[in-house]
Amino acid sequence: MHVTLEQPTGARLITATDQEIAIPATLRYTCADPLAVHIDFPAHATLDGEATTWTFARVLLGEGLRAPAGLGTVRVRPCGTSHTYVEFHSPVGVAMLRFTTADLYRFLARTYTVIAPGEETVGPELDQGLTALFGGRV
Repeated sequence: MHVTLEQPTGARLITATDQEIAIPATLRYTCADPLAVHIDFPAHATLDGEATTWTFARVLLGEGLRAPAGLGTVRVRPCGTSHTYVEFHSPVGVAMLRFTTADLYRFLARTYTVIAPGEETVGPELDQGLTALFGGRV
């Protein structure tokens, strides 16, 4: 059975001048992509007027709720006990958003009811593709 979870939430965009702008977002998880979580932003909340989705590892979200995590385009770190920063790095700059930690924990807990951590499978097609990519036999 295919399951997709969506949780509307709000975030605060932190500007270069430390102003905060409310930004709507939707946290999304699907068993079709069990290792990832997605944060969807509507068109009116983006600079280019296009709806945008950032996808990153579910484990990164879990780790970032407890301690700074991530070295690439997405970084997650706690800000006190009630907020969490999620930074999105792109060639045009960095967007730093502050989420309510309880919302992120609630979402993450819901994803674990669909597929428990460590029980994710990526499917035979991806497994074969990775094997071929790394020089193994398919």
